[in-house]
Amino acid sequence: MSDNLFDINVGNFSFRNPIALAPMGGITNSTFANERANDAGLVILGGYNLDSATQKAAAEMVTRGRKEFETHEPFKIIENEIKAVNKGPVIGINVRSSKIAPLIKTAELVKNAGAILELDAHCRQQEITDVGAGQALLSDLPKLSEWISRIKETGVVLSVKVRANVVDDIELVQVIEAAGADILHLDAMKEGSGADLKLIKEVRDSTRMFLICNNSVTDVETAKNMFSRGAEMVSVARAVMDEPEIISQLVNRISMQQEDMGWYNAPKHVCRGEGDLRGLAFCCLPVKPCPVHNVIGKLGYSAQEFADIKNEFAKGTMLEYGDSTCFGSLVWCCKISKPCFLRDGVLETLGLSDSEYMRLKKELADYIIDQAKKPVNAKA
Repeated sequence: MSDNLFDINVGNFSFRNPIALAPMGGITNSTFANERANDAGLVILGGYNLDSATQKAAAEMVTRGRKEFETHEPFKIIENEIKAVNKGPVIGINVRSSKIAPLIKTAELVKNAGAILELDAHCRQQEITDVGAGQALLSDLPKLSEWISRIKETGVVLSVKVRANVVDDIELVQVIEAAGADILHLDAMKEGSGADLKLIKEVRDSTRMFLICNNSVTDVETAKNMFSRGAEMVSVARAVMDEPEIISQLVNRISMQQEDMGWYNAPKHVCRGEGDLRGLAFCCLPVKPCPVHNVIGKLGYSAQEFADIKNEFAKGTMLEYGDSTCFGSLVWCCKISKPCFLRDGVLETLGLSDSEYMRLKKELADYIIDQAKKPVNAKA
């Protein structure tokens, strides 16, 4: 598959595909990544413990049987590990610390090495949270916000990994974004099993940060479910240990979908109650009672303004055509995966492929959100 198939960028980084290897303490190092995630778009190594408090905590965790990276030379290890990863995927480094100074030092090192830094606000092991690191940061949002802001002063591209359903998720996301983080790495964990797909949609609708979603990504269907709720990338963790080829399999399947459809993470339809704000690109003209009215209200649009903004985008594009469709142009037509002989007849007449149509719809979705009167990340 071509490395140029996807147009996925954050800061100065371009990801060749939307599949990532998630960090797993004591497991995800360069050797593991090279063996099992060589095809990934992103590999996140770690978590690495940067200061004496987290290093001691890791040692205590090892004594009770957990795997952890134990070293008193974390900066040297991180520098060497970045160099040891095979060329291809972007590299991220997941780190924990009870103090800000080691995080600043690591951010500078990681930036100079051409990698992404990931702040671990996710680890829930008591030894780590007792020293104020990992998931403990979710309970101290002023501290988390300050740390993110200070880390970003180095110029590093910053991801923050968090666990869902621990605190008010939307407030958390907005604090992280306001502080300047570039990427939100969301473990969409919920009680029971499987990922919290409803939350992923809600998070997507509350932020413009690049969104990586994690939890129970074991096959292409679980990945697609996350993509259709707004994830721009999914990360795979424990499944890689059970099935070494899963990342290559996911890359191949999602690449095929991108070639066929042109929008690998296209949202579900809004009228079904599952589509995020991007799904407005597929909505009909709002002339009757429909969930679209509530959704466009989140962006500050009236029904007329929404109609005007879609028609404005359509001018001069292939979406302007389609007199024989339900509402007179392709701009009002649905997702290509939904059968429609009227839409498909127009596409055939225009010589517009499914993927070209969907790429235009993606541009339309971005335009609708960018032109909104009420920003996506505005507090309610």
